[in-house]
Amino acid sequence: MDTAPPSYKGHRYPVEIISHCVWLYHRFPLSFREAGELMLERGVLVSHETVRRWCAKFGQAYANGLRRRRPRPGGQWHLDEVFIKINGRLKYLWRAVDADGNVLDILVQSRRDKAAARRFFRRLLKKTRAVPRVVVTDKLRSYGAAHREVMPSVEHRSHKGLNNRAENSHQPTRQRERAMKGFRSVCGAQRFLSAFSGISPHFRPRRHLMTAPGYRAEMTVRFAIWGQITGAATPPTAA
Repeated sequence: MDTAPPSYKGHRYPVEIISHCVWLYHRFPLSFREAGELMLERGVLVSHETVRRWCAKFGQAYANGLRRRRPRPGGQWHLDEVFIKINGRLKYLWRAVDADGNVLDILVQSRRDKAAARRFFRRLLKKTRAVPRVVVTDKLRSYGAAHREVMPSVEHRSHKGLNNRAENSHQPTRQRERAMKGFRSVCGAQRFLSAFSGISPHFRPRRHLMTAPGYRAEMTVRFAIWGQITGAATPPTAA
């Protein structure tokens, strides 16, 4: 498995600053300008356009590196879809998470019919290279129709009350959607959310299940992993 960090050749700023800006933007509901202001407070002059380019170039690479570090997804997958507005038009964000809440994949589509569900199922199987034991969805009939075509041997449980895991996973996305005042294009939303869903959950362990010392120890490990996949000599710490 290739775990080498991305190349920073040709960049004037060191990897510690680049990776820290990307971390700030994907971890907290900040704009590019606000991330630049936080760096200015630390004595680093970075324009908001530079932060934007770094996030566009390295965000997905960092997210991919974090995903490669995760164990294989468990046997129970939770799928859900929510509407989002992109440039004033209604679209649907499809999301799949495993039993631990790890995001397996996201996909922005214009519909939530059988064809859309089938496309998401096939993309999910291809990306994870795994087949679940059971798939949990809400009552949307498109899931059942697509399930019978794509993965008929997998158990399908259709019940709204069983799918809180996937529904809760949408909350950070909603928070960012409000902070960004919506998305401007489907491609832009897909690009950002794909990186965001890989980076943000890495720094959001289930804190309510941990003691304070346990949480700090877990975050120390996660920052160390971040430093390894970005190639930074010193992992970023919270301001």
